[in-house]
This record gives sequence, C-alpha cells and structure tokens, in this order.
Amino acid sequence: MSLSLVAAAYEMTAGRAWSLVGGAFGLVGVVFGVVALTRRRGAVVAVAAGVAGMLVGALVVFMAKGGPGTGYGIVGGYVSLVLGAVAAALGGLAMRKGARAAARRAG
Repeated sequence: MSLSLVAAAYEMTAGRAWSLVGGAFGLVGVVFGVVALTRRRGAVVAVAAGVAGMLVGALVVFMAKGGPGTGYGIVGGYVSLVLGAVAAALGGLAMRKGARAAARRAG
C-alpha cells in the first residue's frame, strides 16, 4: 500500500466537507427539536435546521459520483438526510404541541 493511497483516504474532500455541514445542521436541528419538546422553545429553528440539513444531504448524495469510500461524502450525505428528517419531525411535533396548548388556553 503506498503512502499516497493512505493520504487520499483521510483527505478532506469537498463532498466530505459538505456532508459534515449537512450533518451539523441536522444535529443542531435534533438538539433544538428535543429542547423544543421539553421547553417549548426553538421549534422553528429545529424545522429550519432540519430542512437545511436535508437539502445539503440531498445535494451531496445527488452530486456524488461514487459509493462509500470514494471521497464524495455519500455516507455523510445520507446521515445528513436522516438527521435532517428527524430534526424536522421533532420541530413539527413541538410546533403542533405548542399549538394545541395555545388552543386549550384560548378555548
């Protein structure tokens, strides 16, 4: 195994960087979604971060020219899609929970 192949396996490519950005959006969205479910704050941020994570993840998956291990970040793109979907779902649940609580107080 040559040294250049080992270096290429650990190199930060554009696809890997974008998949990390999408994963960060998704993870922030999940954190805000959990906080929104417990404290009724940040539901909109959770949905927005989740949608952003899903968009970045979809873009990475769509633009990837190879499978896992090729440096295009396709695995990270799929992780971003999943985290974004979870974040958007948690944010949506928190928004729905807040709307129900407001309806009970009003009526």
